Amino acid sequence: MTKAEAMDKLMDAYEKGIGSSEIIRIVHQVFHIDLESVPDLPTPPRAAIDAYLEQVEGQPSGADIRQLLNRTFRINLDALSALEGSRISLFSKNQWMVRHERDLFVVHTGTGDVDVRISPTNCYVEQTGSGEWPGDLSDDLIALGFRYEENTGSYYYSNPAGEPVPDAFKGQTMSAIRKAVASLSHL
Repeated sequence: MTKAEAMDKLMDAYEKGIGSSEIIRIVHQVFHIDLESVPDLPTPPRAAIDAYLEQVEGQPSGADIRQLLNRTFRINLDALSALEGSRISLFSKNQWMVRHERDLFVVHTGTGDVDVRISPTNCYVEQTGSGEWPGDLSDDLIALGFRYEENTGSYYYSNPAGEPVPDAFKGQTMSAIRKAVASLSHL
């Protein structure tokens, strides 16, 4: 069962009257994300969820809440659910969104999702015997606008517009990393 499916199941268990406290608890229980500690949000999570619940008729679905959180706070729980088992760690909003001991790469987003750094993990270095990047991944990241930083051994991108990177860019970046991980399936 994916994390999105687990969230749906917990949401469906409430026949009526689910509130922001329960939703925040479900997100924490399933995704291990503390919505109330996410920095620099335009609206406190509890207030945004309560405002949404006042507007909808009936019980919102897990998908409805995931869309709300993505639209309002740029926390894409569906994408996080899809990352499970991908061997990619994600640090965003000042907390680990996805992280496992055997992950090969770390994606670290900066404040406001304006910039992103991608690094190999210790597991990758141990498994490959070096910190050298897969050639195709390097090419794909450079094509997306990343630059290699020798001093950190990572690829870095900062949106020149100073705005959060769009979901499409995030998707292309993750797709490139997933493709590299698939080529390293022997690790």
